[in-house]
Amino acid sequence: MNIDRVREYCMQMAHATESLQWGDDLVFKIGGKMFAALVLEPAPIWLSFQCTPEEFAELTERPGIIPAPYSARYYWVALETHEALSSSELERLLRDSYQMVLEKLPRKTRQALAQAASPKSKVKSTNKRRPRRKAR
Repeated sequence: MNIDRVREYCMQMAHATESLQWGDDLVFKIGGKMFAALVLEPAPIWLSFQCTPEEFAELTERPGIIPAPYSARYYWVALETHEALSSSELERLLRDSYQMVLEKLPRKTRQALAQAASPKSKVKSTNKRRPRRKAR
């Protein structure tokens, strides 16, 4: 899977955003929290993302996959080569990373994202106050 395909896949996820950070790294976020990072300039690493502790242990045993610099303690892995994972496996891992980050967002943020996704209600609120009765 190449950089363009990863970008296209990540941006298909609901409410995913992208921004350039740390120079030329394309960072994908949900609710302001990062779930994947693509390195756009030639570098030893081309993609990193979060995974479960079990997957972290398994993936870092494979050739071409290392603990992500600066974020390995949060179970992020970094891919050194495009061939380290198959396209289908990479898509699943990116989707899982997105889902893990989404689930860790504060409830209020998740509710705001859900409301933004649902169609706007056309029913207007008639929030008129009734006059209070006088106490006798």
